[in-house]
Amino acid sequence: GDQLFQSVIPRNVRVSEAPSYGQPISVYDPTSKGASSYEQLAEEVLKGGR
Repeated sequence: GDQLFQSVIPRNVRVSEAPSYGQPISVYDPTSKGASSYEQLAEEVLKGGR
């Protein structure tokens, strides 16, 4: 399909675990690949995407 953003959020166990502990991934494991991927996406969104 169409790609809206360059960032890709990979499957990541730590991202899946975070909600079980009531925490966002940025708090649960801020150094994980999932956390950095979401951070990159947020930066891309704030810059206007594409």
